[in-house]
Amino acid sequence: MISRSRPSPPRPWLPALRVAPLLLLLAAAATAQDGAARATGDPRAIALAERLLDALGGQEALDATRYVRFNFFGFRTHHWDRYTGRHRLEGQNREGVSYVVLHNVQTRQGDVWLDGVKQEGEARDQWLERAYGAWINDTYWLFMPYKLLDPGVNLAYDGEETIDGVVYDKVKLTFDNVGLTPGDTYWAYLNRDTHLMDRWAYFLQGWEADREPTHWWWRDWRRYGRILLSSKRINVADGREAILGDIAVFDRLPDAVFDSPEPVTP
Repeated sequence: MISRSRPSPPRPWLPALRVAPLLLLLAAAATAQDGAARATGDPRAIALAERLLDALGGQEALDATRYVRFNFFGFRTHHWDRYTGRHRLEGQNREGVSYVVLHNVQTRQGDVWLDGVKQEGEARDQWLERAYGAWINDTYWLFMPYKLLDPGVNLAYDGEETIDGVVYDKVKLTFDNVGLTPGDTYWAYLNRDTHLMDRWAYFLQGWEADREPTHWWWRDWRRYGRILLSSKRINVADGREAILGDIAVFDRLPDAVFDSPEPVTP
């Protein structure tokens, strides 16, 4: 499983994060639903979430997916070892400064380089915190459909809706009183034919009560290794697109990807 965060609009550095439960199941063994705590909810919603997971490749396929690489909307690139928590974040900030952060999202320890210069002290710590937040936020934009059955999630069937001739079952996600923003609410629009999530909506804790939820289409579902991922987000209100690019999964990656600030060889 991957930690959940507020789905903030894409920005050049780091979206303002509203982190809810940090469900850091980083190892394959930990991600298996072995009878431990899991999502609660009405039977129909649970069944739809299970069908979604099966359509995506299933829990076993997710557990077997160790290394993930992707670029978040053209802003920054992640390499992530899901088994150990090792994480590499790199990109360029608004001021044109190149950064590489090598850390572990489980221990939250690591090192930072800005324009090739290793940072120490407060500067390092601030960048480590930013990288951790970026990992939380960005992986949720990529992996959210795999997380409906996470412990702490409450699922409810919220009816059906037909959009452009396609029938969707809506599953509403609320959360137990854990994390920083348990008042967030999400809706997953599940295609009745493909069982995939074609769209999500969210209403975030702290928003004005009369504000409408934000809706994004999830498009371009493809197989990466043994799992399916969607790379294109389309804002329903204004049609703008945001691409999760350079997606790949690997059985192996050199340790240097997580240990050295030198450029990664594809």
